[in-house]
Amino acid sequence: WESHGGVGEKRGSKHRARAAPDPPPLFDDTSGGYSSQPGGYPAPGADVAFSVNHLLGDPMANVAMAYGSSIASHGKDMVAGTSWDSTRFLTLHRFVSVNKLKYFFAVDTAYVAKKLGLLVFPYTHQNWEVQYSRDVPLPPRQDLNAPDLYIPTMAFITYVLLAGMALGIQKRFSPEVLGLCASTALVWVVMEVLALLLGLYLATVRSDLSTFHLLAYSGYKYVGMILSVLTGLLFGSDGYYVALAWTSSALMYFIVRSFRTAALGPDSMGGPVPRQRLQLYLTLGAAAFQPLIIYWLTFHLVR
Repeated sequence: WESHGGVGEKRGSKHRARAAPDPPPLFDDTSGGYSSQPGGYPAPGADVAFSVNHLLGDPMANVAMAYGSSIASHGKDMVAGTSWDSTRFLTLHRFVSVNKLKYFFAVDTAYVAKKLGLLVFPYTHQNWEVQYSRDVPLPPRQDLNAPDLYIPTMAFITYVLLAGMALGIQKRFSPEVLGLCASTALVWVVMEVLALLLGLYLATVRSDLSTFHLLAYSGYKYVGMILSVLTGLLFGSDGYYVALAWTSSALMYFIVRSFRTAALGPDSMGGPVPRQRLQLYLTLGAAAFQPLIIYWLTFHLVR
């Protein structure tokens, strides 16, 4: 019995060792909402379902989703060009004629070279009339007398860069001064165009001149300004005044001949004498005003 008792006691001790409780966990188990899987991972798809239900139940998430879908649809319209492009084009076309604007930029290299030579040496040019084809003026690349906006635009940019270089050489450069030079030059041209439009209206001149024509003729002065500043930087103030006198006189001659052909025209030559005088004074005033603007915008760049 004792032997059997010893054996039973050993078996009981083994049973008690097997039935001993596990040691307490170091951290509490917070994954009660998930079904237990081997390795402690949740059931497949449980986290996805929980996230979707949480988002659908959150009102802020619903608002964000609705706002994102509206942005996506608006972006699709912008890419497709169904709303934004057409609206912008109609707004631009309402204030600016795109076809007329393309006409003033229809230039090529040969035209630009010849037109620059005409602006500097206009005295040998004979025919100043704008050429027409079926009552439509020829583009600048086919007619040297046609005004363009390419040369004034490029000359304006070149003038601003040249002004920055001149101020940098004199150690007077600053972004504020350069911005002041650019804005002043642009404001003077706008004021000149407005004055010419008012003068043409008061003089009751019948011509094909538009705002683009006047802007082109007024912008040609930047070519003379560039030459004057370059000569002043290379040869000092004496060279600047010589170049200023030459470019101013050439521009005055160019403006008078171009305006007498374009603004006054052959139809207005038979009008009343007071009107002809007023038109002549308008042309001479526009030409005489050019040297003053050139000097005012360039004298501070040469010392």
